[in-house]
Amino acid sequence: MRVVLQRVTHGRVSVDGKTIAEIGLGVVILLGVGPHDGEEQAHYLAEKIANLRIFEDDQGKINRSLLEVGGAALVVSQFTLYADTRKGRRPSFTDAALPEIARPLVERFTELLRAQGVPAQTGEFGAHMLVEIANDGPVTILIERDSPLS
Repeated sequence: MRVVLQRVTHGRVSVDGKTIAEIGLGVVILLGVGPHDGEEQAHYLAEKIANLRIFEDDQGKINRSLLEVGGAALVVSQFTLYADTRKGRRPSFTDAALPEIARPLVERFTELLRAQGVPAQTGEFGAHMLVEIANDGPVTILIERDSPLS
């Protein structure tokens, strides 16, 4: 699984001009699923993200977690994180999991994040979404947790 994590002051997802998810302080998680990913990767990433110290403390040091600041998460499935651009000018997405694998794993990841105590909302799997991200810092972090089969 691959995550592009952005610390935000605000995040919103719209589909067909209608807001379907919105958060204030927290993180927007762009989540890509590989074909061999499963429960272990989802659990690792949910725990890692909930406790990752990427928010400022009273002294201005990046020393507080999402849980400590009471932030929320906006999870957006994004198969394009598995784009292969090594050949030609058109990316290949064959390294991304098929929807029947990815959809339940994105849902499970979101459940696990909530179980960690993080209020979490999601985009709409497979929809054309407008994702608004007010990146704070900017703080953007790439996290990968490969499956043992990849």
